[in-house]
Parts: sequence; structure tokens; C-alpha cells
Amino acid sequence: MKSEREAKAGRVLDCIGLFCPVPVLKTREEIDKMVVGEVLVVLADDPAAEDDLRSWAGRTGHRILEIKKEPSHISVSIQKTK
Repeated sequence: MKSEREAKAGRVLDCIGLFCPVPVLKTREEIDKMVVGEVLVVLADDPAAEDDLRSWAGRTGHRILEIKKEPSHISVSIQKTK
């Protein structure tokens, strides 16, 4: 079941079970399909995903709105900015 935040997001990308660099590559592919202002929620359980997605967003100029840590995964909300 989607959380309220996921329901508000334009898209949800499930990267659970995928490891570096796949979550970042899939995030880039999904962001490229979106329009400016849309929000993508990335779900990942790779321990490196948080740092990798922060670094990627910083390099590409997209904005991380929220990182929520769940017991089994993290949820990263990214807004497309350009």
C-alpha cells in the first residue's frame, strides 16, 4: 500500500533488491521521462543508495525533498528541477 507521500508523488520507483549503481541508473531513466516539478519516490534497500542518490541529485541539480528511513528500506523523494 502506498503512503500518503507516495500517493502525491508523480511516480514511485521500486529499487528494492537492486544494488549500486542500478538504483541511480534507474532513477536517472525515470527522471528523464518526467516533466519539471514532478516528484519521484525511490524505494531502495541498498545501504549505499542514500549517499548515491544524494550525490547524483547534487550533480544533476534535482532536489531531494525528503529521505525517510523505514526498517527494511529507505524512501527518497526527488523533484525534477530541469
